[in-house]
This record gives sequence, C-alpha cells and structure tokens, in this order.
Amino acid sequence: MSKVIEKVNHYYITHNPRIQGGEPIIKGTRFPVRSIVFYIVKEGILPEELAKEFPHLSLSAIYDALSYYYDHSEEIERLIEKNKEEPWKK
Repeated sequence: MSKVIEKVNHYYITHNPRIQGGEPIIKGTRFPVRSIVFYIVKEGILPEELAKEFPHLSLSAIYDALSYYYDHSEEIERLIEKNKEEPWKK
C-alpha cells in the first residue's frame, strides 16, 4: 500500500520578509512559530498557559503553529538554534 502525502494549509501561519526575516509567524502578529515551539515543546508550557500569557494568540493559532512545526520540523529546529531564547516562566 502506498502512502499518500497531502500538503496541509496552515490558516494561522504566514511569512512576511519584513517581519522576523521572513520566518513563519502567527498571522496578524510578529510572534514566530519557533517561539511557540520553544515554549511548548522544549520548555513544557501548556498551550492554554501560553494563550493566557499572550492573549493576542488564540489556542487555534497556537495549535496550528505546532502543526506547522511537525510538518516543517527541520526548518523550525534550525530557527530555534539560530535564535536562542530565554525561557519564559512564572
């Protein structure tokens, strides 16, 4: 049985060469996908906690960013490494 790969459109994710150097961001913000991945995947922050701390991010956008990460993990991992961030925790 052959595996069919379907391209997924990420509604909340966009690229703008004038924002964050063109890296993937949440549409309507300057918030990079790499930051969402860093906080949730690397630091273990819950998506709901992140949405509470950054109220301009909807849970739908946060989960779409995670979906984008799993579709483009090599790209996002490179961006995380290139832009080391200080962890956010209360």
